Amino acid sequence: MSEARSYPRHVKLEAGEIEFRLMSRADEAAVLDFAKKLPTHDLLFLPRNISEPKVLSAWINEIERGAITSLLAVKDGKVVGCGTLVRDLHSWSPHVGEIRMVVSLDVRGQGVGRALSQETFAIALGAGLEKLSVQMTVDQQAAIALFESLGFKAEALLRDHVRDLDGKTHDIVVLGHNIAQFQAQLEAFGLPEAVQH
Repeated sequence: MSEARSYPRHVKLEAGEIEFRLMSRADEAAVLDFAKKLPTHDLLFLPRNISEPKVLSAWINEIERGAITSLLAVKDGKVVGCGTLVRDLHSWSPHVGEIRMVVSLDVRGQGVGRALSQETFAIALGAGLEKLSVQMTVDQQAAIALFESLGFKAEALLRDHVRDLDGKTHDIVVLGHNIAQFQAQLEAFGLPEAVQH
């Protein structure tokens, strides 16, 4: 499980040729452009508004500090998705990571979200995390179905947890995945290498 994935990786999807690469400070302008084109509703499940330059700068500082790993999906030189793994090694939950994922409207339903979530999940496995969580608004049915297909299960509903720019509140669903249990089951069946790549 300690084997790290290497990037960049190139995959052919329904959306076309997609490059997955780790986000760095050099990507700041491209990620800001991507974030500004996302519908505001898609940003509600994130703790902060990533379409704000100061938030994006703080995000990159966290990447450089090692608290966050962000993987970009790039098509024709433009960012079309971002999968992020957040963990706090100094908290009471250093064994838990949170996945945050956003995908551009123009590539949705074309395999980018699935591939990005699988890559981010693999990074979490490589990091030795025991549990993952992901959260989104309850109306994001396609995203919920995607994470459920990866073995995530609903764990909590946070009513009126976020407020949009119009002042309307929205519920957030929290999904969890017990990686340690998943890996133990694979090993019991003699398949530990199945999660390596």
